[in-house]
Amino acid sequence: MYVDSVRLINFRNYMDLNLELNKKVNIFIGKNAQGKTNLLESIYLCSAGKSFRTNVDKDMINIKKNQCYVGAKVFGNHIDKFIEIKLERNKPKRIKINKLELEKNRDLYGGLNVVVFSPEDLRIIKDGPSERRNFIDREISQIKPVYRYNLNRYNKILFQRNNLLKNMRMNKKNKHLIDIFNMQMVKSGSKVIIDRARFVENLALSSRKIHRDITYGKEELLLKYRTNVVERFDDILYIEKKFMEKLEKDINNDILKGTTKIGPHRDDIDIFINNMDSKTFASQGQQRTAVLSMKLAEVDIIKEEKEDFPVLLLDDVLSELDKDRRKYLIHTFRDLQTIITSTDIIDLGEFDSLEKKIFCIENGNVNSNAN
Repeated sequence: MYVDSVRLINFRNYMDLNLELNKKVNIFIGKNAQGKTNLLESIYLCSAGKSFRTNVDKDMINIKKNQCYVGAKVFGNHIDKFIEIKLERNKPKRIKINKLELEKNRDLYGGLNVVVFSPEDLRIIKDGPSERRNFIDREISQIKPVYRYNLNRYNKILFQRNNLLKNMRMNKKNKHLIDIFNMQMVKSGSKVIIDRARFVENLALSSRKIHRDITYGKEELLLKYRTNVVERFDDILYIEKKFMEKLEKDINNDILKGTTKIGPHRDDIDIFINNMDSKTFASQGQQRTAVLSMKLAEVDIIKEEKEDFPVLLLDDVLSELDKDRRKYLIHTFRDLQTIITSTDIIDLGEFDSLEKKIFCIENGNVNSNAN
């Protein structure tokens, strides 16, 4: 899979840009605040229908304008798509594929698969469980779009149940409503749990091998999915049964606290390096290598599921890696389209054997200066 071209109008600091990309390596060089990350954001938007930097769509509209447009031509195995997204300040987002407007934004998933790696991804290890949940939620949604539907449904029911719990502290007559919410939560939540468990299992296997290769066998990466609902994930009926039992058992405590204690909204991923908690005991270099291994494992998983490579977006990360890790990463570029940003004139000699296109970015203007 690859992005053939991108068109941007009033997107961030790009007023009007037509950009043709190489099928393999594309390197964008420029100083900070010139628009490099904005370009990657526009491509990610065509994949996920949202930004990887903000939850507010209107932030992507040029500050002096009321609307913006992003278009991308995408090709791959049995894929020929023209994805268009229009954002307006006071109107819903509009998404089209091959000129046909989507009724639901989730229908965009799978049209363009991407993996993005940026310095902020260290938060997967450094920050709390919500960051790790968001990480796996984004990736599962690409390979299984119905997952996003189940997750959104679960979160909606959870919100309603929590509101009811708060009211029941004053009036406990709504027990029958709690029973209804419990059944709905169990159905959608159990699907979320089993999809997360299977994804993390695959991610753990692939990232463990990659991490061994990157560290020359000196370090062992271990990922483990953790939920407070169950400890085994081989039977969805078993998950539903245990989930319901725990919700019913904790009802009085939930009413007292006004919130739901049990469920996938409390899930986490344990990340260990050489059997030690990476958040507490790993160096920043070790953490970066672990996240890199996880990101490259995502590439493998998407390739396996979709029978085509995703597009790899690297936002100013090469300069943060040592020579050996750069060498390993660059080796993967042979198989997939990669779009790289850098503030430095990186050692282009490392890319000599690769098909590539090099661009310079300055204040939203993009020029190709070498091949």
